[in-house]
Amino acid sequence: MQDSDDLKKIFPSFSDALLIELESNGTRKSFKAGDIIMRSGQYINNTLLILQGQIKIYREGDNGGEFLMYYLKPGQACAVSMICATKSQTSMITAKVVEDVDLIMIPLTLMEKWMMEHRSWYEFVIFTYRTRFEEVLEVIDNIAFRAMDERLEFYLKRHAKACGCEDLKLSHQEIATELNTSREVISRLLKKMEQRGMVKLHRNHIEILI
Repeated sequence: MQDSDDLKKIFPSFSDALLIELESNGTRKSFKAGDIIMRSGQYINNTLLILQGQIKIYREGDNGGEFLMYYLKPGQACAVSMICATKSQTSMITAKVVEDVDLIMIPLTLMEKWMMEHRSWYEFVIFTYRTRFEEVLEVIDNIAFRAMDERLEFYLKRHAKACGCEDLKLSHQEIATELNTSREVISRLLKKMEQRGMVKLHRNHIEILI
C-alpha cells in the first residue's frame, strides 16, 4: 500500500484522518491491460479507487456491441460500484483495463462508515456521482441528437481527452463496435475526416489533429 503522502498526491481532497484509514484498511490490487475486473451481473462488495492506469466502463449489448460510458483515471472512483455496493446489487456495467492499473478496493462496510465519519469522503462520493451523471448525459445527448459523423468526432475527442494524447491506438472495428455501426461506415467517415485535415490515419493508430 502506498503511504499517506503518496495517496495525498492522488486524492488531495481527502483529509489526513481518511488517508490513514485508507492506507490501513484498503486492499491494493494490480491488473494488466485487457483484464476484465468487473462484469455485468456480478455482485459488487467493494468500490474502486484508481491509483494508476486507466479503466474503460461500458455496457454490453445482447448482440455483443459495446456502449462506452466513461473512463476512470488516477484519483477517480467507479460511481457504478459505489451505487451497486451501497444497494447490494449486481453490476450493470463491465470494467476493462485499458492501461495497467493499480487500485485500492474499499469494502462496503467501510464505505458506509466513512460517509458518516469523514466529510471529505462524503464530498468525494457526491462529486463522483455528479461528474459521472453529467458525463453520461453528454453521451446520451450525443447519441440522441447527432448524426454518425458528429458522433465519431465526439468519440475521438473524448478518447483523446481521456488519455491526454493525440495518438489513439483504436482499430476501425473497435470504434464501430462501440458506436454500434459497421466497420465500413467508420472507415468511410474517418477517410472524410482525414481529407478535411481533422485526423491522420496510420496503420495501427489514428492521429487527432483537431
